[in-house]
Amino acid sequence: MRGQRREKPLADDDFSVAILVPCYNEALTVGKVVDDFRAALPSATVYVYDNNSSDGTGDIAREHGAVVRREQRQGKGNVVRQMLRDIDADYYLMVDGDDTYPADQAMDLLRPLINDVADTVVGDRLSNGTYGEQNTRAGHGFGNDLVRGLIGMLYGVRLNDVMTGYRSFNLVFAKTLPVLSPGFEIETELSIHAIDKRWRIAQVPVAYRDRPLGSSSKLNTVSDGFKVLGMIFSLFKDYKPLGFFSILALVFFVVSLVLGVPVIIEFGATHLVPRLPTAILAVAFCGLSALCLVCGLILDTVVKGNRREWELTVYETYRSQNASTQSRLDR
Repeated sequence: MRGQRREKPLADDDFSVAILVPCYNEALTVGKVVDDFRAALPSATVYVYDNNSSDGTGDIAREHGAVVRREQRQGKGNVVRQMLRDIDADYYLMVDGDDTYPADQAMDLLRPLINDVADTVVGDRLSNGTYGEQNTRAGHGFGNDLVRGLIGMLYGVRLNDVMTGYRSFNLVFAKTLPVLSPGFEIETELSIHAIDKRWRIAQVPVAYRDRPLGSSSKLNTVSDGFKVLGMIFSLFKDYKPLGFFSILALVFFVVSLVLGVPVIIEFGATHLVPRLPTAILAVAFCGLSALCLVCGLILDTVVKGNRREWELTVYETYRSQNASTQSRLDR
């Protein structure tokens, strides 16, 4: 329960672990992923959600002992959203089905949750250099650095690996997470949500290996990269509207100065306004600047109100979880 430090073996019956494996055409690797994680965490349940695979991914996962379900809405974000709606567990471990993450480090990602020192744990591929050594697509590495830098600049918190597919989180984090993204932006959304809502975040270095020969990534570096960037700015607008609209207000104010200062100087010298359209445009940009600032202030008040309601929801979820845990212990 929250507030108590505890060291427990995973085999205890006091809590449950769900291993979430979203999959799309991973027939080459999903069997090994299921076998490895069932061996690493014998008391956990492996859930494979088949996202319209055409290569028999679901059948292979089922043969290897996974609980297999189908999600028809295409996209990893849609799959993760449905997983969190369907599955109840004390702790969740999410991993890709491409056999790029080591199952023998699963307990490293779960231990901070079990010991109640973190609400979510990020499997960091970058700090130990394995991603740089194994990754064969240079665009992926550049995209990771760009996204990490943007989030650090906008939110003031630096995560070592923003787009990793190897994560864990507790029940309250999972059940109060509003998944908005439909696709590969889900990792970025998870990271920003954890930062913005001030969840306790642990970062655990994990070894990364490239996909086996014959397996191909479903991530398009360019198109999915732009979607990720769009998600960052969209969430920045939603979570920090005062900062977002203040930047817009500053831009519009600078444009109004660039246009208006020469007109003012000329008016001071001649008492004439020969460039009336420029003067009107400068006033318009100044008005836009003021409007953006007012919008930011109003939306910031709304966001703070929503945050209070969300915090109360989190408290209620914790109370329900603690009551459920105590009931199991009493039995």
